[in-house]
Amino acid sequence: MLDRLNQAMEHIEGHLDEHIEVSALARITVTSEYHFRRLFSSLAGMPLSEYIRRRRLTVAGAAVLAGEPTLLDIAIRYGYTSGEAFARAFRAVHGVGPGEARRTGAALNSQPRLSFRLTVEGNSTMRYRIVEKEAFRVVGKKARVPLIYQGINPHIAEHIQSIAPETMLRIAGFSQGEPEGVVSATVRLSDGFEEGSELDYYHAVVTTAAELPEDLDVLDCPAGTWAVFENTGPFPQALQQMWGDVAAQWIPSNPYQYRPGPEILRTRPSQDDPAWSEAQLWIPVTRTTV
Repeated sequence: MLDRLNQAMEHIEGHLDEHIEVSALARITVTSEYHFRRLFSSLAGMPLSEYIRRRRLTVAGAAVLAGEPTLLDIAIRYGYTSGEAFARAFRAVHGVGPGEARRTGAALNSQPRLSFRLTVEGNSTMRYRIVEKEAFRVVGKKARVPLIYQGINPHIAEHIQSIAPETMLRIAGFSQGEPEGVVSATVRLSDGFEEGSELDYYHAVVTTAAELPEDLDVLDCPAGTWAVFENTGPFPQALQQMWGDVAAQWIPSNPYQYRPGPEILRTRPSQDDPAWSEAQLWIPVTRTTV
């Protein structure tokens, strides 16, 4: 998988002055377009479209400073329909317009070419299991929140605190099957994994109940395959590291890829240390054919 990801990066480099089809990148990596976008964003920390835009404007910046050809020719070569649109995009990345950059030889920003490699650190083993799960429902209270990679998400904390205790007791009463008890379920609303992108967050339980109160938010999840990861460590650093390791290490080196669906997290205080948590992370996946 890592070799194929790097082949896809080579394809992008060779077609910066053309329209780049995500379907072509997905074929190179033998994945779906959805999986490729999600895997790229998770590993690179930015959406695929943003990376391509930055690379184009990095190469365009070199052409601007070189003095040939005209600025309009450069704009058209890299997919901009007008000099004005090119100038706006150029300024957004480089902090200076292309005309001024050419006149003054200004210092420009650069988006390096990406390449992927697997780095193994420490001596711990990632514990996981594969679960085939029938259709179920996530039921609880939902809020739209921004993605925050490090530390406690204050928007999620505020949402949880806003739920009345009696409401949480009602929600907990619907728990059926794995993962048991109150969980967090997140649904990404875009292909991007950049910090600040929006999520639908459910403070909820998993259930198969058909009849549910109208004042609760419900997410229907079809039958499918789930990769279930477990770890114990300081909260929330350990579970956030586990989330990153799944994307950066487990997915590229195992015959599974992401599929649409919520990511479900169950955490409980560790019996050995109350500052630590025992985490169980459910990721919706599908097995690859090669």
